[in-house]
Amino acid sequence: MYIIPAIDVLDKKVVRLREGNYDDVTTYDISLEDQIEKYRANGTELVHIIDLNGAKGDFSNQEYLFDIIRKTEMKIQYGGGVRSIEKVKELIDAGIFRVIVGTQAITNPEFLEELSVLNEGKVKYADHIVIAIDVLDEVIKYSGWLESSPIKLIEYIDKCLALGFYRFLCTDISKDGKLGGAGVELYQKLLDHSPIIKLIGSGGISSMQDIQVLSDLGRMESCVVGKAIYENRITIEEIQDWNLKSLIRF
Repeated sequence: MYIIPAIDVLDKKVVRLREGNYDDVTTYDISLEDQIEKYRANGTELVHIIDLNGAKGDFSNQEYLFDIIRKTEMKIQYGGGVRSIEKVKELIDAGIFRVIVGTQAITNPEFLEELSVLNEGKVKYADHIVIAIDVLDEVIKYSGWLESSPIKLIEYIDKCLALGFYRFLCTDISKDGKLGGAGVELYQKLLDHSPIIKLIGSGGISSMQDIQVLSDLGRMESCVVGKAIYENRITIEEIQDWNLKSLIRF
């Protein structure tokens, strides 16, 4: 299992939200550019960046983010308001390693169908897509966790798998930003459901012990860690040591 450091950006600042609440924001005294460089210098291969403005349909951060992303050698897993086929193509063609899709994939049934057959040259776009599933008490949330979907969790997973999407970023909202441990029961349920799922865990990770618990599930591909890093509960050096021992490379 690989540890992916997370950077959430709101109004061009590095932040964390508690349970997805835009009114409960912690702002960190470091720039996005410096935070990316910090991870790169310590051997991190992949970083997770979310545009929280974009998740609400406000793209005022976008040029700022893209200017920084274009300059880095890091592989980027990027999300926040990606709601059109054109935007997915633009991001992948620009060198984004993985594009996270959430709201549009849930609310527009044709979006995933069209995306599933989108190929160009040697690029199979589905291989670069991460399906974000943000869950609160097994209810799928979207639009920055502000709306609830009537689609059942497992039903949605099956729909995505049938279309060729196999990598899921699953956030247990009840755990997110609380540093109280990850949503192990939720992840176990998803891993048990299908042997082909590539699962990225997110939310609640507070220590290397929490990471070990996720790793012990046996089939977690990776996990995203944010707040625990900023609050010095997990060091970049610990992440580096763990990832060096991981068999996963990008």
